[in-house]
Amino acid sequence: MKLSRAQLAAFHGGTLPDLLGPGVRLLFVGINPGLRAVAVQAPFGGGSNRFYPALFRAGIVDHRIDASDGLRPDDRAHLEARGIGITSLVATASARADELSQEALVAGALDLERRVRMIAPTVVAMLGVTAYRAAFGRPRAAPGLQPEPLGGVPLWVVPNPSGLNAHETADSLGAAYRAVAMAAGIPVYDPPPA
Repeated sequence: MKLSRAQLAAFHGGTLPDLLGPGVRLLFVGINPGLRAVAVQAPFGGGSNRFYPALFRAGIVDHRIDASDGLRPDDRAHLEARGIGITSLVATASARADELSQEALVAGALDLERRVRMIAPTVVAMLGVTAYRAAFGRPRAAPGLQPEPLGGVPLWVVPNPSGLNAHETADSLGAAYRAVAMAAGIPVYDPPPA
């Protein structure tokens, strides 16, 4: 689906439902939905986002998922069957995460803790250390397992898959995501050949 900038702009402030199956083991937390994700009603639905390629490189899913035109029902079922959940720190869409205010990030952190307690995943993986630092008031936080759980659940901070995070590759993202999947007890597939 091709959308112009003007068409995408109409989705600013829109929302996207969480992807939550009956047995979430690993809850990925994006910063906030992008405009294209809201337009196609699929988490990480932007064409340049590397989230799904990284899941494949990690061995979390057994095939490459393309959500650029929305999630196919069989792909959604595969993610849910694997115990993968997807939510956002801030519910409202923007063109870029750096458009979010500090207040929106902090409010999102409080709401996320409440949702994590309700969802009760095995592990939470926050996608992006900069947003984590700002939202949770931990300016020195480093990627990896955090010393403080979130809603009683182990919390990992892993790299953001956005194309704007240029120093990360599909392989480095895959390695980080594989580690959190294993921590959540998700059996991983062998990674595809490079």
